[in-house]
Amino acid sequence: MTETPQEALARRVRHQLAGRVTREVTMFGGLSFMVDEALTVAARRDGSLLVRVDPATRAEALARPGAEPAAMRNGRVMGDGWLSVRSEGLATDDQLRSWLDVALAAAGR
Repeated sequence: MTETPQEALARRVRHQLAGRVTREVTMFGGLSFMVDEALTVAARRDGSLLVRVDPATRAEALARPGAEPAAMRNGRVMGDGWLSVRSEGLATDDQLRSWLDVALAAAGR
């Protein structure tokens, strides 16, 4: 059976977070990953990644490939603490790892 884009991304996130205390919760239109009970990222249906960011470094993060303001399915833009990263910004394990590092730092983990 072929993985959906969301399933493939979730598998990669699980691999990168191996060894950490994590919990998976369905929310934000995707599969969200809690690390030490702090929401960090969510693998979305389209294969994009919802990323928690420090609002103080949001502009810098937005300049990275694939990053854009996060929006809910209804089109409402989320707060300054969240970005969405399209699949082209997550193509390599190093790219995914760097976004997870951003999210973990923003969550204080």
